[in-house]
Amino acid sequence: MPEADSKRNAGLPDAPIAIGEATVLAPGSCGELVQGTIDGIHFHISCPVDLFSRVAVSLASSGSLSGPPECPKAIEALRAALSRNGNNSWGGRLRVESPIPRSKGMASSTADILGAVAAAGLATGDANGPEDMARVALSIEPSDGTIFPGVVLFDHREGRLLKPLGAPPPLDIVALDFGGQVDTVDFNRADRSAILRSLERRTVEAAALVEAGIRQGDPALIGEGATLSALSHQAVLPKECLNRVVAVSREAGAVGVCVAHSGTVVGVMVDPRKGSRQEMARFLQARLPGISHLFLLSLIGGGYR
Repeated sequence: MPEADSKRNAGLPDAPIAIGEATVLAPGSCGELVQGTIDGIHFHISCPVDLFSRVAVSLASSGSLSGPPECPKAIEALRAALSRNGNNSWGGRLRVESPIPRSKGMASSTADILGAVAAAGLATGDANGPEDMARVALSIEPSDGTIFPGVVLFDHREGRLLKPLGAPPPLDIVALDFGGQVDTVDFNRADRSAILRSLERRTVEAAALVEAGIRQGDPALIGEGATLSALSHQAVLPKECLNRVVAVSREAGAVGVCVAHSGTVVGVMVDPRKGSRQEMARFLQARLPGISHLFLLSLIGGGYR
């Protein structure tokens, strides 16, 4: 190297070294199958569906962390995941592609956060288990049990409860949205402990029905428990459309209705052995005015892919 170039480059920091990159898919939800409290502890039974956030992470040995401005929680999760492994000085880029609607109760933020943490682990070779990923997610905001494989009963605020329930049987969901938004973080800040405690008997009954349905592979039991939880939660976050949706869905032969207990979406649950979600969607659209968005979904096991 010429002497002038050596002097010019002296003292300059080394160029960032590429560490690794990874891309994962993280599922959204159609609300929750059940939500409420048990002995004052908040919990829900997850309702993961086949609507995925695609999250890619590229890491380097130095620099800043960047990502989509509409996904600040995912960037925060990436930073937290790297910090937990002692990689505070690393930089990188986060990319998110997601069809999951925001502020509807479909676990869009949890999907982005899960995707960021999982992809960071795969990119560095320090992949964490779902419990560790849940700790990162809960350090940022209340998070959905879709982080875990299968269907789970999960304390979405503090992580004090975790009960794997197993893989769900085949069950389709026609998700309906009639408009509006709910900020999940603001919703979870409010103290509703008294009313939730008054609903605990029905919440426990709903959870037992869903657990039995998953254990026995019976969509009808899952639908019965989800409907009980949805109707009970009208005392907490009422949905003007819900009674009508329940009546129409029963007329159409649905096994039940699930809701986003802290969101706007309502899901009509269909046993695919007895009818198609496409036929159900057409029936609902003809009988229920005011539907702004409709999604054809299936209940799946949670966890990233």
